Amino acid sequence: MSELGPSPLTAHEDNLAVDAARAAIAAALQPIDAVEPVGLGEALGRVLAEDVISPIDVPAHDNSAMDGYAFAAADLAVDAPTLLQTVGTAFAGTPWNGPVGPGQCLRIMTGAVLPAGLDTVVPQELVSVVDGRVTIPPGVIRAFENRRLRGEDLARGRPALTAGRVLRPADLGLIASLGIPAVPVRRRLRVAVFSTGDELRSAGEPLEPGCIYDSNRFTLLAAVRRLGMEAIDLGLVRDDPAALEATLERAAREADAVLTSGGVSVGDADHTRDLLARMGEVAFWKVAMRPGRPFAFGPIRASGAADRRDARPVWLFALPGNPVASLVTFYVFAREGLLRLAGAQAEPLPALPVRSAAAIRKRPGRSEFQRGRLRRAADGAWEVAITGAQGAGILRSMCEADCLVLLRHDQGSVAAGEPVEVWPFDALV
Repeated sequence: MSELGPSPLTAHEDNLAVDAARAAIAAALQPIDAVEPVGLGEALGRVLAEDVISPIDVPAHDNSAMDGYAFAAADLAVDAPTLLQTVGTAFAGTPWNGPVGPGQCLRIMTGAVLPAGLDTVVPQELVSVVDGRVTIPPGVIRAFENRRLRGEDLARGRPALTAGRVLRPADLGLIASLGIPAVPVRRRLRVAVFSTGDELRSAGEPLEPGCIYDSNRFTLLAAVRRLGMEAIDLGLVRDDPAALEATLERAAREADAVLTSGGVSVGDADHTRDLLARMGEVAFWKVAMRPGRPFAFGPIRASGAADRRDARPVWLFALPGNPVASLVTFYVFAREGLLRLAGAQAEPLPALPVRSAAAIRKRPGRSEFQRGRLRRAADGAWEVAITGAQGAGILRSMCEADCLVLLRHDQGSVAAGEPVEVWPFDALV
């Protein structure tokens, strides 16, 4: 990674706007610089490290866009039938090497190379053929139709895909079409995840009075893996200075970023703030948002590295402990930050305007992220309905939702039928 450099973070902020917090995180982060080559079979979801430059023209030749008959546009009659004599057949992968003269045509299959001088293809279903004589009715075809030109999709020497792209199935097909068997990608980002709290127990353990099962760790581990990153499970950490320090030290040595939930996020105890101050420059924020007001972010380093300017910083995202607040703050802050660290291109989330099915109460001065479900109304328009109680601990409301309803900082209450913005979960995960 690059040197940490001047920090855009402050030690403490109250009532920080969501957009300001997101901007501070984006300004602080630089991508990891490790690159490795991978074959196309293993490249799905990886971050492209360099532009893919096309070594060939795609398509490599002018070719037919459909099954039909290829001929020269100069032979096309305007107000009368066009009569042509078939001289042979061209198949994909087997070019026609014979001559095609004036008044002649070539039976041609989709993808077959268009011989020199032939520039128009009429679909076979639009013509009549008798004893090799092709009749094209007037007006059914225009000159130069149904051909694909050499280099039309990609010209040799031009970028096919740009660095920072998270590779999708179609991208891999495109790269394969260029004859390229492997691509350079950023190594997978390593993200350590742990939960803090004496009251937490892991699934499968006995549940004593006053204790709860830890859900945040599994939610966050899954969210990290869904982004194509390596998730390191550091388990549960007691509310104990030595245990927290040991876990953070391990994370600082093994990971590029750390996600925590509960306790650390607000610096509940002086020892937490002191520990993080020794290890880095973590800022504690109270973000003007609901759910998820407490949040902490900043770089930490393993012991012995604090005085080295070239020491690799590990970025801490300390999330609230309530299950919904933890996941929402991950989506709002950590998701984009982790993608930036991974070297992915910054792409804004699609904030779609849809109609609110019911009134939503809100006061200006904070951003709210409510759980919603999209549906078609009786008039065919899309609308969103809130999924019941919106408490920060009601994880079931996230399971029932398919989007977040974003009510922005300065926005007030919404009346039924008014537009609101939604973040579809498919875009987030």
